[in-house]
Amino acid sequence: MTTTTPKAAPRDRLLDAAAALFYREGTGTGIDALCRAAGVSKRSMYQLFDSKDAVLAAALERQAPGLEAKLLPAPDEPAGPRDRILYVFGRLEEAAAAETYRGCPFLAAQVELKDPGHPASVVAAANKRHLADFFRAEAERAGADRPGRLARQLMVVYDGASARAGIGADRLDDGLAVATASALLDAAGVSA
Repeated sequence: MTTTTPKAAPRDRLLDAAAALFYREGTGTGIDALCRAAGVSKRSMYQLFDSKDAVLAAALERQAPGLEAKLLPAPDEPAGPRDRILYVFGRLEEAAAAETYRGCPFLAAQVELKDPGHPASVVAAANKRHLADFFRAEAERAGADRPGRLARQLMVVYDGASARAGIGADRLDDGLAVATASALLDAAGVSA
């Protein structure tokens, strides 16, 4: 008995292809390549989305919950604010160890697009704000003097480590991101 897997809907195939291609090749990937990878005609793509920009924004938006689930700790684990912050940097180091790692897809989109008003930049910025809000909330919970500033510093480390690992300029397998974030937490008086 042979079973076949039902083919995904065109919209899903477009979003899956967009997420993979834009992450691997960049936002300059053309519509022809996108449609070919998705197995969808350009006509069908334009019936589903107004533009390639809309596909990119939708693909990033669709990725956000899964990436967040991999990156952020569950509400009850680990319990302490310092450990919860360092958990994020540990997940970053794990992700960066993959041969296919190209950095944070949200940061990459923002850097490539350079237009904060672009639909994909808006989605990416919201995701980055959410991570900064997580850092700020944990810093406040830990009693840091300037939790907003600490959150910004942690974002600089996160984005910098992600970008450098994504372009192959640095490896994070030696604990570099966790150690750097730890130093910031120490300086801010955030202990275990």
